Amino acid sequence: MTALLFFFLFSESRVRLHAIIGCRMVILQKRVPGLTEDTLDRFVTRAKRSVGLRGSVTVLVTGSRELQRLNQRFRGKDTPTDVLSFPPPPTAAKGFAGDVAISADIASQNARRLGHAPAEEIKILALHGVLHLSGYDHETDNGSMARREERLRRQLGLPVGLIERNSAPKILKRRVRSERPQSSRRDASRPASRGRAQ
Repeated sequence: MTALLFFFLFSESRVRLHAIIGCRMVILQKRVPGLTEDTLDRFVTRAKRSVGLRGSVTVLVTGSRELQRLNQRFRGKDTPTDVLSFPPPPTAAKGFAGDVAISADIASQNARRLGHAPAEEIKILALHGVLHLSGYDHETDNGSMARREERLRRQLGLPVGLIERNSAPKILKRRVRSERPQSSRRDASRPASRGRAQ
């Protein structure tokens, strides 16, 4: 049986309701170089399997304006963020694990600053969202999510993870900067915004 998911996408003047039917779904509302819906869908499937998350996950890759709207609506924060996760409501169909929304704009900025491809950054953010959907919360779990994200990031072949780079001591941040090509060195000490909706 397929899951029926209602995903809210906000436009300038109205709310559009999208009904999405399927076990796994990726929506690239904003294109990212080197990333296709199929590629991201396969990655999310691997990430879910690695985390032990059952059920379908919908991933929306969109712009910062859209993430700001979602962040305002669901978290009361009127600022763009890189990733939001939305656990399923109690009334959701069985077999639905939740939604992840990612800003392609912020992902591209982070990728440039950290010296890796935007497609890799989208995967890092998708992994972060999948971990939240499986019950992890880096704001309250004393590092459990960070350790798990680091192990999974290595297992899945991804560069430095979201929590790791945002909470690492300055020496690690210097090391991350020094590992990047000279042409892409920028201040990596400013943490990227992140979010989790409930």
